[in-house]
Amino acid sequence: MPIKKDRSACRRDRINSLLVKKNNPVLNLKILEKKKFNFLEELKQRFPSAEIFLVGGAVRGLLLSRKTQDYDFVIRRVKVKVLEEFLNSQGKVNLVGQTFGVFKFIPKRGDKQNPFDIALPRKDFSLGTGGYRDVEIQTSPGLSIKKDLSRRDFTINAMALKWEKFDKRGIGHWQIIDPYHGIEDLKKKIIRAVRDPKERFKEDYSRMLRAIRFACQLDFKIEEDTWKALKSQMKFINKISREVKSVSNGKIVEPKVIEKRVVPYEVIAKEFLKTFMCQPVQAFDLYDQSGGFKELIPEVLKMKNCPQPENYHMEGDVWEHTRLSLEKLSSTNLRKKCGKGTLSNEVIIATLFHDLGKPYTIQTPEEHGTDRIRFNEHDVIGAQKARDIAKRLKLSSPDKVGIDIDEMAWLIEQHMVLIKGDITKMRPRTIEKYFFNSHYSGQKLLQISFADISATITKKGPLSFDKFDQMLERIYGLKELSESKKELPKPLITGDDIMKEFNLSPGPQVGRLLESVRTGQLSKKIKNKEQALNFLKKKNKKKS
Repeated sequence: MPIKKDRSACRRDRINSLLVKKNNPVLNLKILEKKKFNFLEELKQRFPSAEIFLVGGAVRGLLLSRKTQDYDFVIRRVKVKVLEEFLNSQGKVNLVGQTFGVFKFIPKRGDKQNPFDIALPRKDFSLGTGGYRDVEIQTSPGLSIKKDLSRRDFTINAMALKWEKFDKRGIGHWQIIDPYHGIEDLKKKIIRAVRDPKERFKEDYSRMLRAIRFACQLDFKIEEDTWKALKSQMKFINKISREVKSVSNGKIVEPKVIEKRVVPYEVIAKEFLKTFMCQPVQAFDLYDQSGGFKELIPEVLKMKNCPQPENYHMEGDVWEHTRLSLEKLSSTNLRKKCGKGTLSNEVIIATLFHDLGKPYTIQTPEEHGTDRIRFNEHDVIGAQKARDIAKRLKLSSPDKVGIDIDEMAWLIEQHMVLIKGDITKMRPRTIEKYFFNSHYSGQKLLQISFADISATITKKGPLSFDKFDQMLERIYGLKELSESKKELPKPLITGDDIMKEFNLSPGPQVGRLLESVRTGQLSKKIKNKEQALNFLKKKNKKKS
C-alpha cells in the first residue's frame, strides 16, 4: 500500500500557508468576512475591552480547508446581561439556560437555519458520573481563554481564533490561540486528548465514541495514550447512575431509586451512525479493537470464527466476509452498477448486520448431519436480530443520520434475493415487488446485494455477477415501459374495477386477479384496460 506521505505533506503546507506570522500566528480568512460577521465589529466598538474568539470545530475545519456552518464564539470581558442586550439589538437571541450562558444568535439578515453559538468563558466541574451533561458550569467574563480551552476534549478542538479586525477588503484578521498544540496534531493527523486522557473520558464517556468518530471522519490516528485510556474506559459506556428521589404517594412520601444511562442511547446512536457513515471499514475495526462492539453490540462478535463452507466462501469466516462487504461499499463498480450518490445509513448498517443471523442458524455435517455447512433462514433471523439491536440502540432517533429500522430489516431479509432464484424465470410482478417498492428502495437492495456478492470468493474465484447483471437488464427493461424511466406505469385496473365487472366481494381472489393482470402488463402482453378485462373474462370462462 502506498504511504500517504504526499497527502500529509499537502495538509502541512496548506496549514502553514494560512499562517502569516510564525511567532504570532495570524490568519487572514476570506471565509470569515465582514459581511457575515459584521456584529463583531459593532461589539468591539461598543465594548473596546471585549475579546472575541472563534472556538470549536469551526477552527479545526478552517485550518483543514473544510466547509463549516457551525460557528461558536466565546466573548471575554462583557457581562452576560450586557451581552444579551447587545445581541438583541443586532438580531434574534435565545438564551440556552442561564447557567450555561450560551446564546443562540441569528444576526439581522443572517441564516435562520444556522444560528451562531455565543458564550462567556467557562469552567466545567464534572460531577463524577461520566455523563455528558452531569457537570456544574461556572461562567466568568474574566476567565482566560486558555482556561476555557482546557475543558475541551481533544487538542484539535482546543484552539481558538482571536478576532483582531476586518481590513478594507472586509477580510477578517484572526490570531491563533493554540495552548495544547492542536495545529501540530492536525499536521500529524492525530487525535489526542487535552491533558490527561483518562480524566477527559471520565468527565464524559461519550468522548470515547467521539474520538473514534473523529478518527474516521478525518482519517486520523488516535494517539497512543489516548487510545490506551479509551480502551480501558470503554467498559463504562453502559454505566447506569442511580439517584434517590422523594416520591409522594398520597399522604406518604417514599424514597424511590431513579436509574438512568450515563450516556443515553440517543447520543450513542448519533456517534455510531456518523462514524459508520464516513468510513465503514475503519469504524468496524475501531469499534472492535476498542471494545465498543463488546459493550454495545456483543451480537456481532458471534460472527468471529463462525465458519463458512470453503467452496463458497474462501474469503474466511462470517466476520471476515462482513468486513470485506463493508469494504466493497466504496467500490467504483458499485456506483457504476447501482447508481451514484452517497450511500444511505440503512445500506451501511444493513451490510454490517446482513449475516448477523448466521451464527444463530449454523448447521454442520458433524453436529446436524447436513451435506455441508448451512445457514437456513439466516436472512430472516438476522433481520430480527438487527431490528432488536437498532431498537435497543435507538438508531432511528438522531436527526439527519437516524435510520429507518423497517427498511434496514427489509434489506437484510431480502439480501439473498439475487442469489436464491433464477433471475430469467422471475415474474415481472416479483421484480416490481423487490425493486420498485413504494415503501423501500430497490436501489438500496441492489447496493447491499452488490456488496455481499463482491465479498464472496468461491474456490473458482470471485462469485459471478451474472445474476446481478441479469437483474439489472430486467429492471431496465421494465423501466422502458414507463415514460419517466424511473417508475413503472400505473396498474391498468383496480380492485374496484374487478369487483364491479365480476360481481365479487373483497378478498384474496381479487388480489390474485390483480396480480395476473399486472404480470401481463409488465410482460407487455396487456396494454390497456379493455385488454385487461378481456383477459380476465377469458380466464374466468376457463375456470367455469
